[in-house]
Amino acid sequence: MKAFQVLSVLLLTAAAAEAQSFNLGRCPQPSVQEDFNIQKYMGTWYEVEKLPAMFEKGTCNQATYSLLADGTVSVRNAELLSDRTMNSVDGFAKVKNSSQPAILGVSFFKGAPDAPYWVLSTDYLSYAVVYSCSDYFGLVHIDFAWILSRTRALPEDLLSVLHDKLAAAGVNVNHLTVSNQTGCDVMRGAI
Repeated sequence: MKAFQVLSVLLLTAAAAEAQSFNLGRCPQPSVQEDFNIQKYMGTWYEVEKLPAMFEKGTCNQATYSLLADGTVSVRNAELLSDRTMNSVDGFAKVKNSSQPAILGVSFFKGAPDAPYWVLSTDYLSYAVVYSCSDYFGLVHIDFAWILSRTRALPEDLLSVLHDKLAAAGVNVNHLTVSNQTGCDVMRGAI
């Protein structure tokens, strides 16, 4: 009976979440970028495609990463809301295990547990594929995925390769949505 109650709560939560990516079972454990160099990853990345995320409401989504002296990473996520005002949130990320530097934990709220941030693949200059997943009681998991770019768009042939990387990681690429990166000039210099 207890398992049924937990499952019911999870299903109600899933129904309430706006287009969140809920899946049965535990999170997949995809491979991450080998020899990840966090210093090369720093700077601004623009969201090109993503699994829908209820915490992202705007357009022109971008993230800026800065390495701090203590080895943690300052994170600023920003978006343009429908009334043309900028919304941003600041947080911190840290490498969870020095033997796997492409696996980070990120937190935007004091006292909140870190969320997974796995860099699956990047060339540091043009694209990055990022994955995050959280298990709930081993019954369901919620995952997030982003295709990021140093520019606001990527060529279709590269996007196809990146879709293949996400599919190999267990992500349903049919659920990816294209991020709106038009009319973003007001974001320039604001971050």
